[in-house]
Amino acid sequence: MILAPGFLLGGLEILFGLFFGCIGLAGTVLWIWMLVDCATKETDQGNTKVIWILIIIFTHFIGGLLYLLIRRPQRIQEHGR
Repeated sequence: MILAPGFLLGGLEILFGLFFGCIGLAGTVLWIWMLVDCATKETDQGNTKVIWILIIIFTHFIGGLLYLLIRRPQRIQEHGR
């Protein structure tokens, strides 16, 4: 099968596009959720709120994931929220 440049997509390309599109969408949703969670529920003691917001903003999905796995459980244990 010969594909015309950029006009026909096979089933595999469509599946890859859907798969990585869903991963990108999920990463963006996680990023926004963690950014809002940090901005609204993190305490103002010291610079932890500002530092975590900057980490989440500049590292996008990885920063949101780090906040979710490292800081959020610690904050909930310390402050109960």
